[in-house]
This record gives sequence, structure tokens and C-alpha cells, in this order.
Amino acid sequence: MPDEGKPPQEPPAQQSETGAGRYSFTPPDAEPHIEFKKVRRLSKQHPPRGRRLRRLHLVVTGAVVAGVLLLGTAWVGARGWFAATHLQRAAGLFAQLQQEVEHGDTGRLPATLAALQRETADAHSDTADAVWGLSTMAPLLGDDIRAVRTVAAALDDLTHRGLPPLVDVAGRLNDGVLSPKGGRVDLSLLVAAGPRILQADMAVRRAWTTVDGIRTAGLAPQLRAAVSQLDRGLRRADGLLITAARAAFLLPPMMGAKTPRTYLVLFQNLAETRATGGMPGAYIVVTADKGSVRIVDQGMANAAIRAFPKPVLPLNADQVGLYTDRPALFPADVNLTPDFPTAAKLYREMYRLRSGRTVDGVLATDPVALSYVLRATGPVAMPGGAPLSADTVVQVLLRQVYATMSMQGQDAYFAGAARATFDALTRRQANPRVLLAGLARSAGERRLLAWSAHPEEEQVLAGTVLAGQLPTDDGASPTVGVFLNDGSGAKLSYYLTHSASLRVGGCDPDGGRQLTLHLTLGSTAPPRGLPPYVLGLGLSGNPYVVRTNVMVFSPTGGSVVGATRDGAEADMGTGSEGDRQVGVFTVDLAPGARQTLDVTLLTADSPVVQGAVTPRLWTTPGVAPWSTAVTSGPGCRK
Repeated sequence: MPDEGKPPQEPPAQQSETGAGRYSFTPPDAEPHIEFKKVRRLSKQHPPRGRRLRRLHLVVTGAVVAGVLLLGTAWVGARGWFAATHLQRAAGLFAQLQQEVEHGDTGRLPATLAALQRETADAHSDTADAVWGLSTMAPLLGDDIRAVRTVAAALDDLTHRGLPPLVDVAGRLNDGVLSPKGGRVDLSLLVAAGPRILQADMAVRRAWTTVDGIRTAGLAPQLRAAVSQLDRGLRRADGLLITAARAAFLLPPMMGAKTPRTYLVLFQNLAETRATGGMPGAYIVVTADKGSVRIVDQGMANAAIRAFPKPVLPLNADQVGLYTDRPALFPADVNLTPDFPTAAKLYREMYRLRSGRTVDGVLATDPVALSYVLRATGPVAMPGGAPLSADTVVQVLLRQVYATMSMQGQDAYFAGAARATFDALTRRQANPRVLLAGLARSAGERRLLAWSAHPEEEQVLAGTVLAGQLPTDDGASPTVGVFLNDGSGAKLSYYLTHSASLRVGGCDPDGGRQLTLHLTLGSTAPPRGLPPYVLGLGLSGNPYVVRTNVMVFSPTGGSVVGATRDGAEADMGTGSEGDRQVGVFTVDLAPGARQTLDVTLLTADSPVVQGAVTPRLWTTPGVAPWSTAVTSGPGCRK
């Protein structure tokens, strides 16, 4: 019996005999220690009460923590499932909204937008609570949870702040903002559209910046692909909206909202290729006054402008080295350079010297762009001939006219075609969606170019596809140009085919990057039967051989290293324009022949480049579309 008045003594360490070994434990008030030895059976005796309470506390605590984790995981999982459902529905509504805009179903747009806003708002709400926030710190899945939360918030902001002004502008466009009524465009609609488009672009850019900041390296593959796709889509949308906003701000003053304007419009003849598209042939001069546009003059370059005995404007040393003085002497050669501002200034001065009229700007287009416009206006009647339609205009203007008419007849026909298409564009009620799509496609293919003599407007045009000008600084996207000039003195470029691929190669020790251009040109010209006017001067020696001078422009600060032609080393002339080195090749193609050039280029030396390098490829617009491919490559570290 224990002594009365004394505290009870802790029992000694209990032992359970196990034959060859034993299991022992330490009293609770001693230093915690567990010793494992060989065990055959455990003791049936119960541990002391203090130890039992300690174990119970650990078990209960562990159960509570596990329960919280399970409940949190279940909560995030359930909310995540709901959020994913809402985002999937939102994706379908995005597609529906786009389809309604494209088809002009503006009556449905408000309801579709409202449904879309509800879905993104619910997705944002499902991912915005405290439990979801804490889950972003969890190992393994935290990055995925954070990415979903970020995407949901960005899309909710976009649908509530970015899409409403776009839907409003789409409705106005469908009402015919670009279609003249009685020969006049309502400029007030364009003035109102500019700020709305800019407001939408701010929301798109905000969403793009947010999504672009998501670290995708550790995300689940499916989520990483979805985030990357959204990032690319927002980047493209930002570029399109910036262009649209610039157009909305530029068009009112250029259309004479405040003071009348006069423009020279050049039609590039793609049958005789030039760097910006084709040889300038027919032209018209138009005035714009408060949205009303009319023709005040027209002519043909060979008859009305003619050649000059000395340069009309000085060229810089690089331009003279590549093109001689020809761009400043001959109206047909102003665009031997791919720099449209240079060509526009030269032609403007030539026209001023011949006519005494100084224009406010120069525009350029071609028959392929006219075919896109005619899809919106419908066919146009031609005096003494079949109507010109979207399906026939290219073939008629670039082949049939030469085969059936004298030179005087050709000039008259081209003048009539220019006036007829202009009248259709300015007098008819064209389909606004088709017209807008046609103009956008023409600009994207660099078949619609614009230069303004007003510096503030030219500054806004700079950097857009309308400017027709290679970037002065490529930045992180090295840009390579492939530009063609006819060397036959003929109209054989109608039969020219072309394809090009640009691939990123290895890293230069100094930090530059190797690029490989694979260019193939072909001729579909017949071996006989072409009229003398098409065969022209036959400068290649054989009138049926298409001679083309090919210029390959390096990235800014880069170089053209060398080339092979059909696998053998190729002769190459060199020059420069701006901060780009230029390699020049002459390609002669007999009917049915093809030649391939493989050109090696280097980018400028650069410091660390993060992520993939995606180059850009610019080409001369032609009758036949280019087949192009661009392959990215990983970044280099200097």
C-alpha cells in the first residue's frame, strides 16, 4: 500500500517479455524516446492514463486537421467543378457572340452578352472565396488553383468592361457606318466609335497582361494549353482593336470632317511585280469633304505622269545603291523599294509637278483587294463589256485586257474600271460586314496601303499594316522581308507562284540567332501564245522566261550570311536599307520551271532572350497567294 500523504509514484517502466526480444516504452515525464527491438508479441497490459490522454489528443488533432483538409479539398473541388462548368458555358457563349457579330444578328447580341456576363461572374464568384484563396498556397495543386482563379477574374472583367462597348460598335457597324448614304459617310458614327473601341482595348489589354503573367511551367498540361491559347487570343484581339481604334480616330479627319482633303489613289498592277505589290498604273484623285467623296482627276502613269529627266526628290545613299535613281525618275519604279512612305512621297511629288495639285496623302490598292470589295458591293457594270465581279476582276484586269485590247483600249478600260468600282463603293449600300471583312483582309495582306502628308496622322499610321513599312526595331520578333521586282520588262508576274518558310536555327556565340529562309518561285506561264504586250521587253533574253529580282531583308541590325540555289552556292548582291542588310538574287524561270533559294541570316547580337523566339515574315503581295510557314525556336543566353 502506498504511504498516505505522499504523491503516488509512477510505475516503473513496464516490460513485456517476448522471448528473444522485448518492446519497452519510457514514462511520459521522461525524455520522449521509443526504442524498437525485435518483437514477437505485444504486451496485453494497457499504457498509463497520461500516455493514453496524449495519444487521444494527437489522434483527435490529426482527425480535425485531416477533416479540415478533406473539407477544404472537397469545397475547392466542388467549387472548381462549378467554375469549370461556368467557364465552359462562357466559351460557348463567346463563340455564339462572335457568330452573331459576323452574321449581323445584332438583335440577339444584348441577350447573349448578358448570359455570358452571368457565367463569367459565377465563375469568378466560385473561385474568389477565402478557402479557394488559401488553397492557392497548397503544394502541387496551388499553381493550378491560382491560375484558374486568375483566368476567371480576368474574363469576368473583360466581359463586363470590354465586350459591352464592342457589342455597341458592332451594332453601329451593322447599321451601315461604313456604307455611304447618298454618297456621304456619316462621320458622327465613326467619331463615337473611336472612344468605345479604345475602352474595349483597355479591358482586353488588362486581361492580356493578367493572363500573360501566369506562370505556366508548373501547370497541368491541359490547363497550361488553355492558358496559352487564351494568352494568344487576347494578344491578337489587342492588335486588332488597336488597329480599329486608330482607324476610327484617323478616318474622320481624313474624310474631311473639319477641312476638305485630297488623295491620290494608285492601282498597283500585279502582272508586273514591284516590292509593294505591283507597278503603279491607273490612278484617281479624290476629294473628301465632310464624308462626301468624289473623283476630281484620273489617268495612267505612262501617259499623264511620264518620266523625269532628274530625280524629283533626293534618295539616300542606301536607296541609290540598291535601286539607282530610278524610283525618283520613273513613276512605274517608285515602289522598287518596299518602303511605302518613300514610294508615296515620290509619286506625290511627281503628280504635283505634272498637275500643279498637292495632295494630302497617297493610297494604294490592287485588283485582288478590289475583288474583296466587290463581294460587298456586288458586280459593277462596264461600258461595252461584261460586268466586273469578285470572281472575274483579277483575271479580266491582269490577263484578259492584255490579250484582247490595244494599249489605248487598255488605258480606257482601266480608267473605266477604277471609276466604276469607286462609284460602287461610294454610292451603293454595300453589305457592311462583308465590306469590313474585305478591307481588313486587304490590309492584312498589305494590299491596302496609306500614307498621310500630315505628320500627326502619319505617326498614328506608323506601325500598322496600312503603313507598308518594315519595323524600325524588330524587338523580340526578328522580321525578315522577301520582296520581288520584275526584271523582265513584261506582264509575266501574273504567272508567278511563290512559297516561303522561315525557321529559327542555332545560337551565335555573340548572342545573335541564325535564321533559315527557304524560298521557292515557280512559273505557270504557257510556252507560247501570249500577246506581245504581255511579253514586253523580254529582258531575260527569252520573252517567255520570267525574270524576278528577289530582295531578302535581314532583321534589324542583322545580316544576310549566304545562300544556295537548288543546292548549289548562289551568287548574291548585297546592299542595305535602313538598319537592315539586303541580299539580292536574280531568278529566271522558263514556263513550268521552279527554283529554290535557301538563305541564311543572322539577327543582331543581343543579351539574354527569355522564352521562344518567333520571327515574322513579310512578303510582296502577288496574284497567287503565298504559301508561308514560320517555325519558332527557344531563346539564347549570351
